Amino acid sequence: MDARAALLGALLALSAVMDAQQQSLMEYMERRLAVLEDRITQWHDQSSRYTTELREFKNQVVGMLENVEKEKESLRNDMENTNVRVDRLEREVDYLETQNPAPACVEVDEKLTELNLAKAQKKKKKYEKLTDCSESISQVNAMKILKRYGGTSGVWTKDLMGNSEKIYVFDGTSNDTVFVFPRMREFTLSSSTRKASRIKLPFQWVGTGHVVYGGNLYFIRHQDEFQVIKYDLANKTVVDSAVFPVEDQVPVFGLSPFNYIDIAADEEGLWAIYATKENVNNICLAKLDPKTLGIEQMWDTPCPIENAESAFVICGAIYVVYNTKLPSRSRVQCVFDVSGTISTDNAPLVYFPKRYGSHSSMKYNPREKQIYAWDDGYQIIYKLGMKAKLEI
Repeated sequence: MDARAALLGALLALSAVMDAQQQSLMEYMERRLAVLEDRITQWHDQSSRYTTELREFKNQVVGMLENVEKEKESLRNDMENTNVRVDRLEREVDYLETQNPAPACVEVDEKLTELNLAKAQKKKKKYEKLTDCSESISQVNAMKILKRYGGTSGVWTKDLMGNSEKIYVFDGTSNDTVFVFPRMREFTLSSSTRKASRIKLPFQWVGTGHVVYGGNLYFIRHQDEFQVIKYDLANKTVVDSAVFPVEDQVPVFGLSPFNYIDIAADEEGLWAIYATKENVNNICLAKLDPKTLGIEQMWDTPCPIENAESAFVICGAIYVVYNTKLPSRSRVQCVFDVSGTISTDNAPLVYFPKRYGSHSSMKYNPREKQIYAWDDGYQIIYKLGMKAKLEI
């Protein structure tokens, strides 16, 4: 009996301990559940607040976007109205300039002096054409902007005599490195000169009056005197050089003061466009022998230097392009034909499309009937409409 009583007492004691532990566990679980419930309630409150704030922010953004769209539409309408007004103003200006054009310059001004007899004889001699070319510009049919590369001044061109598709790029008005791209596509699509080969010249060029003609580069060098350098592009050697036989030279274009001699090419061959103190107000023209670099004939044109920015030669006629110090639309305002076919009455007045700044070079390609122009760092092609000189 004593053993049973002891066992019963032990079981009762154990049951009491287990009840106490169970009670403690239940109280702990209740406390944890209460904490979790508080956290869940807090999360719900925060989530609801965040959702409300997000909805309000979304409404604000939508409202702002609607306002931006309205302002964008208003700005677009303002721009369209401005473009219409500018176009109307340009048409009015073009009409006024067409109704009151500057007189075309086509007379030959020859002043014979005993001190310059040889020069005067070259000026007096009648020009004998080498080809049957008889075309003249009627209008600029189209303008194509290829890209923007390099500085504000430079030259880009093909070989103006051959059939090569290579593009030659001369960046700047004083440099000695020519970049050569294999085709127009590589030049247009390339954002750098990685796809171009380089030609290091033995001398630096000056100005933008150089041309590539018949596999040779003709460029101007200046030391004590101005020299015309003939450089073989295939052999990379200087073939010939000659001092330009003119004294006291001045910049040939009033708006491009870095150019003293501008070499041009056309169907008849090579020409040199220059100016001197002797004929300080007007541009001079000379026929250049591409083989010997000698001067075959010379002309004093009455085309003014003032406000001229560039020039090119087509079928033996020089077309001088003019502008203003504050750039507007470039225009051919003076034409001088060495054969005398174009007269004062039928000289064309040609306008170029709107552009960026100032033409630092304009190279006529006789084969393509196009002008390769460098306009404030942009490389541009002008496609020309042509007519027979007598039909102008």
